[in-house]
Amino acid sequence: MVSGNGQATALPGPGVTGTVPVVTGEAVPLDIRVARLGSRALALLIDLLVQVFLYGILLYVAGLGVALLTLFDLADGAAISTVAIVVLVLVLIGYPVLMLTLTRGRTVGKLALGIRVVRDDGGPIGFRHSLTRTLVGVAVEFPGMFMPFAGWIVSLVLMTAHPTSKRLGDLAAGTIVIHERNLTAWGWVPAMPPGLAVWASTLDLARLDDELALAVRQYLARNRQLREPDRTRLGQQLAREVAAVTSPPPPAGTPGWAYLAAVHAERHARAMRRLAAIRGRSATLWPELVGSGSFPRTRA
Repeated sequence: MVSGNGQATALPGPGVTGTVPVVTGEAVPLDIRVARLGSRALALLIDLLVQVFLYGILLYVAGLGVALLTLFDLADGAAISTVAIVVLVLVLIGYPVLMLTLTRGRTVGKLALGIRVVRDDGGPIGFRHSLTRTLVGVAVEFPGMFMPFAGWIVSLVLMTAHPTSKRLGDLAAGTIVIHERNLTAWGWVPAMPPGLAVWASTLDLARLDDELALAVRQYLARNRQLREPDRTRLGQQLAREVAAVTSPPPPAGTPGWAYLAAVHAERHARAMRRLAAIRGRSATLWPELVGSGSFPRTRA
């Protein structure tokens, strides 16, 4: 979309209620549907039931162990209180951290509701994100050991008013909760047009910023949904803005859509090559991290 000052801005979302744009590190846009208070509260209720069940089972098993040790004078009554506290910590913190880490953002409740925790850029969360949002949640929000009531109120207000329905734990960890089901798919984006690959390889794209590149990507994905003459006018405007920050100019007679598609395809290809090179160097320096899956795989 072209703003009043003639600069390209991101196109609006596809019109689905609750969707927000997320841009990845490679300037690849994603439209996601944010999970709001209702679905997240229901998922929390399910997780609480699971945690209560786990607490009862673990406490019963641990209690039997302490009772056996007491018979042989290897433990006293205080051990029961200690075991109860340890089990409570394992259930309140261990359960969500373990589930979120192993399932890349899901717990039993979130699986049931079809929602998932992801990073702000749309990528899967790791142990650090899981631990941070869980610790903040237990300490401040629910059950809120330090702010039992104020934390609830602050989180409810945040989840209602924040554009991506973040709670305090999400703000601290840099995460959002999204719906995995019925997400709106992006339209088809043209690949490198025939005959323009050699010219595109000589492009200087240093001044093509992420915002303009995102606008081009969105235009290519949605140009079939735009009506004339708006489609042609927007394409020409984007082509002029891209031409102003790139060189050399395209071959004579190149259609506007082909020019934009070639620039987009070349920029994406270079980003993927840079990413592959970084991961290659990382594999050389830290092969154990790559082998463990800490670095996500590159997708074409």
